[in-house]
Amino acid sequence: MPISPPLDSLGRRRSPAAVPGYLAGRPARSKGRRYPADPPRTEEIIAVMRCCGGGIHGARARGLIAVIWRAGLRIQEALDLTELDLDRRRGSVLVRRGKGGRRREVGMDDWGFEQPEPWLHAREKMPVGPLFCVINGRTRGRAWHASAARAALRRRATRAGCAAASHQLRHAHALELLRERVPLNVIQRQLGHRNLGVTSIYLQGIDPDEIIQTVHARRPPMIPASIGLALPRRL
Repeated sequence: MPISPPLDSLGRRRSPAAVPGYLAGRPARSKGRRYPADPPRTEEIIAVMRCCGGGIHGARARGLIAVIWRAGLRIQEALDLTELDLDRRRGSVLVRRGKGGRRREVGMDDWGFEQPEPWLHAREKMPVGPLFCVINGRTRGRAWHASAARAALRRRATRAGCAAASHQLRHAHALELLRERVPLNVIQRQLGHRNLGVTSIYLQGIDPDEIIQTVHARRPPMIPASIGLALPRRL
């Protein structure tokens, strides 16, 4: 007897790709591939935020971009937040379940807390749930799926004419902290990395011109090289 295709709640045929286990046993297309860090510049991120629009959907997207960028969160960590996880008084964001189920508390600047404010006011009129939730339909107030959030950010980045994917915002956050002379171990804790080597991968997006200018501006040796120099003999 042939098996009928799965149906959704409205009786429509579901795509096989939406069935749990569809990709079970298949290797990921990106397995083994390494993607170079290419973080967007500040003006590019701001351009994407300006393309979010003025409606409630735009306020949600703008708030999500700000939290990911200014706190350095993974997109799923940002989507799992509740309003109680934001502590503006302390300047902290509580990640209850990060990668590997690890809990951590990170910092975020005042500007980062200001950007989600319009969304927070709109969120108060919706059912209780995650901070960045579904806006319309039967699932209003429930968790916003990561794939849908990525697609929303991708559309606005395309509209702005630049590349600013959610994980690139996290790379930009790490690189900005490095330029502000934040110690590597602090950046590691902020990003939630177990290994400092992973953090160093995030910092590979430094522009070559910046490296050249930094090294070129080094101070010269204080000892003159034009006269004889007698080094002490080692015993």
